[in-house]
Amino acid sequence: MKIPFHKTHITQEEIDSVVDAIKSGWLTMGPKTIEFENKFKQFIGSKEAVSVNSATAALHLALKAIGLKEGDEVIVPTNTFVATAEVVTYFNAKPVLCDIEYKTHNIDVNKIEKLITSKTKAIIPVHFAGQPCDMDEIYQIANTYNLKIIEDAAHALPSIYKSERIGNLKNTDITCFSFYATKTLATGEGGMATTNNEDYAKIMRINRLHGISKDAWDRYTSKGSWYYEVVDNGNKYNTTDMNAALGIVQLKKQEMLKNKRAYIAEKYNEAFKNNEKIEIPFVKSDRESSWHLYVIKVPKRDEVIEKLKERNIGTSVHFIPIHFHPYYKNTFNYRYEDYPVANEVFEKSLSLPIYPDMSDKEIDYVIENVLKVMNDI
Repeated sequence: MKIPFHKTHITQEEIDSVVDAIKSGWLTMGPKTIEFENKFKQFIGSKEAVSVNSATAALHLALKAIGLKEGDEVIVPTNTFVATAEVVTYFNAKPVLCDIEYKTHNIDVNKIEKLITSKTKAIIPVHFAGQPCDMDEIYQIANTYNLKIIEDAAHALPSIYKSERIGNLKNTDITCFSFYATKTLATGEGGMATTNNEDYAKIMRINRLHGISKDAWDRYTSKGSWYYEVVDNGNKYNTTDMNAALGIVQLKKQEMLKNKRAYIAEKYNEAFKNNEKIEIPFVKSDRESSWHLYVIKVPKRDEVIEKLKERNIGTSVHFIPIHFHPYYKNTFNYRYEDYPVANEVFEKSLSLPIYPDMSDKEIDYVIENVLKVMNDI
């Protein structure tokens, strides 16, 4: 048996939806994109949803919307994909790294306040593996120091924090989602920014298409016009109707897909919870994870990866901390010893396959072989 680390859930329904979009003649952003935005904000509960071509683009536009400037600082966890820090550097601003909690791998709220300076503009909490961060504590800090909050929710669709969907928390300024091929909603490439602030949404819409004063696709419809004005120095971040067509179908399956991932996570938990060599994921009781990732902590992690590979089981590691990467370490003088928890978590972390189309036989195969490998370690 061969188990890849990830396999995207694609059915004939998704294929038919994309074919219909192609046949419509709209190959770039058009009516399907607007439909996707409308359905997404209804699902989340937010007033606004702005579709873009990646979560990186969404984060970039979100920072522009809140007015990030050169010399500003933004606090981000070091345990995240590089994009979270990368977008801060687009403004010649500084990503200030924060260590993480050992159990959740999320930003440690007890370590944020000491990182705040007069230059701090915002905090970007990252909901690792789909588990929401301690948002109430983060809001309290942000309120005290007049900081903006942009949630990196690349893993967190459809996650819930204290009965509210991530993407519609009232004290968050902007939330950014990813629709990359491995995500819980996959359009190949894509992203979405949600907000309840109409001004932020307007800035992001204008800037996703070169700073043009109105959506470019409107200029080519019957109500459109050839004339437009560039009112800001924007970007080429729009998505396409083909991607949106995929998203529309996958959006209506979100609860079903989440339940399938949760089922796999529960089977893993039951199988591994009494093994002294395996630390299973910890989810706090007042929130629900999307289970985008299932991450265990084990000794001799690299050896375990190789032994599982020999048994045709794909794995991954999430994440190589930002302060490990030469560019960031050298540019911002990050020190290894400043992030002891992230360092320990990285050395132990191993992500197992958890995708909705896994069969019981495949799940059992992973469990059986993980236990065999751990027994030999």
